[in-house]
Order: sequence, then C-alpha cells, then structure tokens
Amino acid sequence: MSQDCDKSQCANCQSDCAERKVNFMENANSQSHIKKVIAIMSGKGGVGKSSMTSCIAVALKQKGYAVGILDGDITGPSIPKAFGVKQKAVGNGNGMDTVETQTGIRMMSANLILDTEDTPVIWRGPVIGNAVKQFWTDVAWGDLDVLLIDMPPGTGDVPLTVFQSIPVDGVVIVTTPQDLVSLIVKKSYHMAEKMSIPVCGIIENMSYMVCDDCGKKLYPFGGSKLQKVADEMNIEVLAQLPIQPDIAELCDAGKIEQKDISFLNEAVEKLIQKINL
Repeated sequence: MSQDCDKSQCANCQSDCAERKVNFMENANSQSHIKKVIAIMSGKGGVGKSSMTSCIAVALKQKGYAVGILDGDITGPSIPKAFGVKQKAVGNGNGMDTVETQTGIRMMSANLILDTEDTPVIWRGPVIGNAVKQFWTDVAWGDLDVLLIDMPPGTGDVPLTVFQSIPVDGVVIVTTPQDLVSLIVKKSYHMAEKMSIPVCGIIENMSYMVCDDCGKKLYPFGGSKLQKVADEMNIEVLAQLPIQPDIAELCDAGKIEQKDISFLNEAVEKLIQKINL
C-alpha cells in the first residue's frame, strides 16, 4: 500500500495490497430472507440488459417464485418504468419497504426515492456505490426465492461494490452479436472470475430477426460468434434471442408483465438448475 493510500476507499480499490484482502460483505436487512442473488451484467450499454432482467423476473414469477429486482443502475434506472411503477418507496421504522408490481415482483430503484423520474443523479462513484449497498442493507425485501440485480454497464465502481458487498450466487452476461462480443463478454467473465463469482451463462440478445413474410432468420448484426467465445471460456449459452420490438414497446408503456415470456423458458430453466433453486 502506498503512503498516500486512502484506506476509507478500500472497497472501491482494485489494487492487490494486503489491506484490501478483507471481507467487505454486508448483512442484508433483518427483514430480508433471500435464497439466491443473481447479477445481470454486460460489458457495455445498449444490449438490452435491463429489459432482459425484467423478462427474467417475469418468467420466474410466472413459474411461482418470489422475485425481487434491485436496480443497481443508479444513474440510469429503468426498471420501474418497465413495470409501470410510479409509487414512491417509504420507510418502515427498520429500513425501507420495497414497491411491488402488479404481479407482486418487489423492487427498489433510485427512481423510487427521487422527487421525479427525470431527476438526474449527480453523484460521484463512492456515493453511488454506497446507495447500491443500502438497497441491500436498508431495504426490507421480505421472503424472496431470487433477487435479480440489474447492474450498470461495464466493470467499474458499482459492479465491484456489488461483488464485494453482496453475496452474489451467480452472474448472467447479456450481450449482442457484434464484432466486439468477444472482448465484451471476456471483460465481464474475467471480472466475475476475479471476484470468485460463478458465471451461470450468456444470453445473446438481438441475435437475429425473423421475416414476417417468409419466416426466414435474418442477421442484421452479422453471424453470431458467441458459441466460439463461450466454448473458449467454458460458459453455457443460455439463449440466443431474436429482435423483439414489442419488448421495447411494452417496457416504454410500463407493461412488460403482459409479455409472453415463453421465449425465455429454456434459458430460465437452465438458470434455475445452475443456482440450485
């Protein structure tokens, strides 16, 4: 450790000094009883990570599981909008209560505590990281089978804070079939590996589109290289999903729970087996 090192920032530091090798895990709120925690992450933005988080939550809920979503994208929260949730979160004397969707999915997001949904979050990294931790320590999640964490894109402060502070059982990587897929997936994979978090698999979003007239698969982003990348890292491909404009439309309208989620059934079943739910 250098002489000018600020020990108060150890949780957000990536150096390999002895001082950093301590347990930063935080206890969940006393009113939280969560069986499994899954982080949904990507190496870059714009891949549909939040919409996939929403769809996975809906699929799990439809299978009878008690599900929660922790919106870890503090500066760009979108989960409440996808579900049409506008109610504000309130305290309960021993923390803060979640807000529930129409089907009973519990959530916590920065948008649920800000004055308006378009209020900007102008915070520095450590403050954002502490906010995510408080969504774990101060929020009463109740009894959940699965808590999904919608991570911000990249491998910076917040993903590091989540992996160091919350007992994550597994990671699902979301990507798209572009030339950068190898680099993007590997960055996410290696971060999870360094933090000793198992990668449950990869979902390739917007993998192809289906012609309305002939039913032929079209590949607007080029052929997928995902399987080759997954084989190199010994990761399972959970799904390669088509472009589905109605997902964006339903998220914008706050009606994602009305989406037919059967396209995710196989991927979700694989995920359930991976985490021994």
